Amino acid sequence: MQTKPLETENSSLLEVRDLRQWFELRKFVFARAGYVKAVDGVSFTLPKGEALALVGESGSGKTTLARTVLGLYKPTSGEVIFEGMHLSKLNKRQMREYRSDIGYIQQDPYGALPPFMSIRNLLAEPMKIHGIRSKEEHTKRIYDVMEEVRLTPVDDFIDKFPHMLSGGQQQRVVIARGMILNPKLIAADEPVSMLDASVRVEILRLLRKIQEQHNLGVIYITHDLSTVRYFAERIFIMYAAKTVEKAPVESLLENHFHPYTVALLAAIPDPDPENAKRLRDVPPGEPPNLVNPPKGCRFHPRCAQIIKGLCDVEEPPEFYPIDGVLHSVECWLYK
Repeated sequence: MQTKPLETENSSLLEVRDLRQWFELRKFVFARAGYVKAVDGVSFTLPKGEALALVGESGSGKTTLARTVLGLYKPTSGEVIFEGMHLSKLNKRQMREYRSDIGYIQQDPYGALPPFMSIRNLLAEPMKIHGIRSKEEHTKRIYDVMEEVRLTPVDDFIDKFPHMLSGGQQQRVVIARGMILNPKLIAADEPVSMLDASVRVEILRLLRKIQEQHNLGVIYITHDLSTVRYFAERIFIMYAAKTVEKAPVESLLENHFHPYTVALLAAIPDPDPENAKRLRDVPPGEPPNLVNPPKGCRFHPRCAQIIKGLCDVEEPPEFYPIDGVLHSVECWLYK
């Protein structure tokens, strides 16, 4: 086992410490039936200007983690710290200011856009909510951000309604709305999963260009590892509310250690017709019930490399299998 390498000196934008987000279940009005442990002990630091990818299958806790960071959920325990401010200590006014520093890009662009509002009104609404009343400032900022997301000529789009746009154009409006208040951090929740394959790369390139130009921190949520190489500096693999492997992108794609990470990479579509003929090895079974997750490693019921009496009993800590690299894996195979 290697010791944890020293982290580089970076200006931290966001820090998450041992975050837990549990949702209470009730059998009856006064009878508690347990908790859904949607996020269960996640920690990370996001420097300014870096894109972090949260990767995992549906129900792994990616979106809940992002929404807790956004301040939409109050954490059950743990801390979210943004530029030195502890979210748990912010009053209502400070929380509103914090939310103006964070943009959110939803998965379904059509569902995210009220159909009765024009693009002009959609983009003006966040400014009104955050106290920007000047119509001249509204117009200038709307034109600037629409040009940035390439909805041009702006006059051809600004008074249209969402149903009059294509899926790619609708997603550009969602991105523009996320950028309208000049945020420092963007949470992008599966921003291309609802789009045609021909549009996905274009939207990802646009997001990457905006991130670099504004030195934004980005939390990029996806289940598709094939898109991560082109967008993020680091990857966190999530399974059953926990991070099981964390690494720089190139390190993880070249040296993937956790059996779940191996399975995710094996599931990436392969265009070679010869490879399409063979069956892929995928873990049997389903993700665990997060009301009563299994003891020990949460992946052990589906793992072909289980160490009986260890993996099914004790939860693994972080191991660092590559000397000098901040590549961690929570798996007893690397103790």
